[in-house]
Amino acid sequence: MPDDTIHESSRSRTRQGLATYLRRIARALGRGEPVPVDEGGTVTVDAAGTGDVEVELEREDGTVRFEIEVEWPDEEVAVDEDASASRATFELFRDKADEYRWRLRHENGNIIADGGEGYADKRDASSGIESVQRNAAGAHVIDVSRDEEAPEEGGSDAAFELFRDKADEYRWRLRHENGNIIADSGQGYASKQKAKQGLTSVKSNAPGAAVEEPDE
Repeated sequence: MPDDTIHESSRSRTRQGLATYLRRIARALGRGEPVPVDEGGTVTVDAAGTGDVEVELEREDGTVRFEIEVEWPDEEVAVDEDASASRATFELFRDKADEYRWRLRHENGNIIADGGEGYADKRDASSGIESVQRNAAGAHVIDVSRDEEAPEEGGSDAAFELFRDKADEYRWRLRHENGNIIADSGQGYASKQKAKQGLTSVKSNAPGAAVEEPDE
């Protein structure tokens, strides 16, 4: 049977981003869940049997290549090319001030994340969405009220901060390592547990969420 390439992609990742991606794969394997092939989890592979692992490190034409290849018998593998990676959608829209904004809306209608600011340029708003898609899943969660700090190892280039606002409600914000807040909860919660549930939903839904521009 000729080779059939089901999915192929290439992108640059930081050390932390690479570690996050590999941890997602390892976690899925450890739990016996379908393994995400792409960043958004829209393509998955679910193998029941034992796989053969081949590791290769080579230097060629000024590049060092580190390859990890896993093989399973075809009959022991289920591939899903249309996995339900997200139950939410990024909405990119113009506000009343004619600025571009985004919000992440769950399929139940609830807005689970907000960009928090308007942009004069649509491309800047789109870049904000991409940053959330890239960083949310692997972001560490820290409790500001306990003076927690994000671990130096692992995670993404951002961290979720849990805090209490002036109304004594719990909120979260996703802060990039450059200091910028790239997303927030958009609302306050009566309990810390509810705020954690909200950011957990963003973690699982943001990476694979489609971007739409609804009519305002």
